Amino acid sequence: MAAITLNVNGRAHTVDVDPATPLLYVLSDDLALNGPKFGCGLGQCGACTVIVRGRAVRSCVTPVSTVAGAPGADIMTLEGLGTVERPHPIQQAFIDEQAAQCGFCLNGVILTAKAFLDQNPKPSDAQISQSLATTLCRCFAHTRMLRAIKRYAGRA
Repeated sequence: MAAITLNVNGRAHTVDVDPATPLLYVLSDDLALNGPKFGCGLGQCGACTVIVRGRAVRSCVTPVSTVAGAPGADIMTLEGLGTVERPHPIQQAFIDEQAAQCGFCLNGVILTAKAFLDQNPKPSDAQISQSLATTLCRCFAHTRMLRAIKRYAGRA
């Protein structure tokens, strides 16, 4: 066990965990965040996605030690984007397009799309689809999700 400091959603948190502990477990168990979800545990489905250094990262396969205290290693979860009263524009686009069904994949879809669009502000439809290719959704709300992502990108 070690005292590890993480900057999550703009706030510093110190936790006492094994440095090899997956970041997901620290976020959900120690910090009580509900955005990142345990899906597959293999980094393949995207339910556990967070944004670190502007990139979408699978927190279920990321040891907490790799993001602890490093400069610029701020971790953003879905909770860090906006609030119920003031949703982030990408969250509002998903609300406007009614782009959720069960909601389990939304964390991964929204954070993956945001990280992608922050790096590629004017993507093609094919690029958007490719960026989400490894984020799995079982309820088939893809069409509405793509509309929401395009709305956020300013194209809908």
